[in-house]
Amino acid sequence: MKIGMRLLLGYFLIVAIAAWFVLNIFLQEVKPGVRRATEGMLVDTATLLAQFARTDMLSGNPQHGQLAQAFSQLANYRVAANISGITKTRNEYRVYLTDAKGMVVFDSAGVALGQDYSQWNDVWLTLRGRYGARSSQIDPKDENSTVMYVAAPVREDGRLIGVLSVGKANSTMEPVIRRSERRILWAGAALLGIALLIGLAFVLWINRSVGRLVRYADSVTDGEQLPLPAMNSSELRKLARALESMRLKLEGKRYIEHYAHALTHELKSPLAAIRGAAEIIQELPPPEVTRQFSANILQQNARMQRLIDNLLRQARLENRPEISRQLIDLLPLMNALRDSRVVQSQGKNVHIETDSLDGLEVFADRLLLEQALANLLDNALDFTPPGGNVVLRAENQDSTVVIQIIDSGSGIPAYAEPYIFDRFYSLPRSNGEKSSGLGLAFVREVARLHQGSITLLNLAEGGVCASLTLKKQP
Repeated sequence: MKIGMRLLLGYFLIVAIAAWFVLNIFLQEVKPGVRRATEGMLVDTATLLAQFARTDMLSGNPQHGQLAQAFSQLANYRVAANISGITKTRNEYRVYLTDAKGMVVFDSAGVALGQDYSQWNDVWLTLRGRYGARSSQIDPKDENSTVMYVAAPVREDGRLIGVLSVGKANSTMEPVIRRSERRILWAGAALLGIALLIGLAFVLWINRSVGRLVRYADSVTDGEQLPLPAMNSSELRKLARALESMRLKLEGKRYIEHYAHALTHELKSPLAAIRGAAEIIQELPPPEVTRQFSANILQQNARMQRLIDNLLRQARLENRPEISRQLIDLLPLMNALRDSRVVQSQGKNVHIETDSLDGLEVFADRLLLEQALANLLDNALDFTPPGGNVVLRAENQDSTVVIQIIDSGSGIPAYAEPYIFDRFYSLPRSNGEKSSGLGLAFVREVARLHQGSITLLNLAEGGVCASLTLKKQP
């Protein structure tokens, strides 16, 4: 499992557990909270009605007193209230009044008149000067049929003359409780959704940042030199700098090892030839033989000198931080390259032609571009047999210019295609000799410095097309 997905799951699990605890506490508190609020209202209502009940008790006929008349009229009054989406259509209170002995002398429901309620907690506790309340089931088989009763004392001159109880069915509170629970659950779902979106955004940011570092590391593995990606986090910036430092150290080590190995390999042949020629000259052969092997020593010395010069040029190019670019007219540059190879092309009986739009310009370093095209042209001449053709062509392609050098040689063998741009890798020329193997590596480095590209493709009709793509404008 990817680290981003693990972070997302871990983050979401923490948020989900926290949300579950919070929601569970809220849901557990909804029902008791609503009932506590309802009980508080019942206390206020019972205390208020007890003042009216005192007059009814003193009249001696509470069944026809003010409370009885009020509830009689209330039965014919239709309530039409919409309380935040909850519709209330009738009075939900039940009120009964007992005397000082607990006998019911008035009941708004008309079902308990004359009964002894002195044993019910609301009446029993209130008669003893304490707060009286109870919750009782109307139907013993139905747990949802409970009614909450709250009592208030009825006093006259400090003397307890009765108890007034106000009751309200708990089922009337269910709509409020369910609505509150739904809102809490919706809020919890919204919280989890927002947390998931935040987690996704965080994971995407982490994945994007790590992905940029991975692509940078992969580019180092593939030999590309991408710029160090900018990170938005101090920890990731430290990691990026550590990767960059490691890359530079590894590249420096590989660079030295590779060049030392390649230089040793390339110098073996000329050194062996020089040693053999020197040993023969030490034996004092005839002057003709001495001149022949002396010329061989000079030839091999010149070969080593060219190799060292090419290595130094390649090293300078690879360590070049900046290049000086300008707009260059390609046609004159290509014609100059063609003219500079007239002797070489005529000696091999190879025809060179140029094909470019007049005024076609490219944004590049003139010296590096000239050296790169010269390397490609020399390669084309080296691998083109006598009587062949080499074409220098340049054409527009969107915001770039493609410079092509096409030869009519034998093409690149399939086994050599993956290594053709490697340093010191070379193929036998048409005359059987091998080059230093640094020409195409130099061209690739020039293309990289210009943010361009270089490709070599075999043509169906034979030969190779080298395409150097560069920008037209700054």
